[in-house]
Amino acid sequence: MRDSHSDVEDAAYGDAPEQFEGEFPIRIKGLTNSFGDFNVHEDLDLDVKRGEILGVVGGSGTGKSVLMRSIIGLQIPQDGMIEVFGRNITEAEPDEVIGVRNRWGVLFQGGALFSTLSVGENVQVPLKQFYPELSQELLDEIARYKVVLTGLPEEAASKFPSELSGGMKKRAGLARALALDPELLFLDEPTAGLDPIGGAKFDELTRELTDTLGLTVFLITHDLDTLYAICDRVAVLADKKVIAVGTIPELLENDHPWIQEYFNGPRARAATATHERGKALDKLGSEKA
Repeated sequence: MRDSHSDVEDAAYGDAPEQFEGEFPIRIKGLTNSFGDFNVHEDLDLDVKRGEILGVVGGSGTGKSVLMRSIIGLQIPQDGMIEVFGRNITEAEPDEVIGVRNRWGVLFQGGALFSTLSVGENVQVPLKQFYPELSQELLDEIARYKVVLTGLPEEAASKFPSELSGGMKKRAGLARALALDPELLFLDEPTAGLDPIGGAKFDELTRELTDTLGLTVFLITHDLDTLYAICDRVAVLADKKVIAVGTIPELLENDHPWIQEYFNGPRARAATATHERGKALDKLGSEKA
């Protein structure tokens, strides 16, 4: 689904590629990632469903970011298959993957903005890479729209990263991730460093954009509030594999020690209480309306 301002993108990109209609835009089979003699992943399998927000959790050193980097081509696996939009990108030539890479966006931890570029210029970086024929006027228009789409004021496009708060930097990074009107969105610890209110607002934005734009989201997080608030399913990394995938109620039935400690500990109980309180308030508000 294209957003309500897709006329801007249509003018920029021409006819958009036909959207993926299969069940799993990401399929991973038998993935092995190694650093020296140490295997971070061994025979890892994972399917990501179209249209879902998949949370990815695991203890320190389980390779959450390595997994994401493998999918987007920044980490070359030792073995296994990664299929994106039905194409095996682990065997494809670099020029064959270009048509896939412009269909995803990435928000790295910390935003990863270029400090010498304004927010608007940061948003334009992927546009210039994939669509060098675009006029500067159109680039500016698209950048302003993407900035506003993420909840920032339009004037933020002219500011530099050093002039932004932590939350604004996250949104600016998200605007750049959305620059190419992607189908897939990769988020690496998007609420890290944000206070609880800022984190909750970013979660709300992620859910809203997912539903409005028809995104599929691969979301690495350690934030239990995020998992409870917006994730449709959660994949758990441990023992060098994805040991479980499911909804939180389904994971609570899993007797793996790490899962039980993570989802039944004091912090998890607090997140559950917050989530249930929010649902009760939403129900009360809808009844009054």
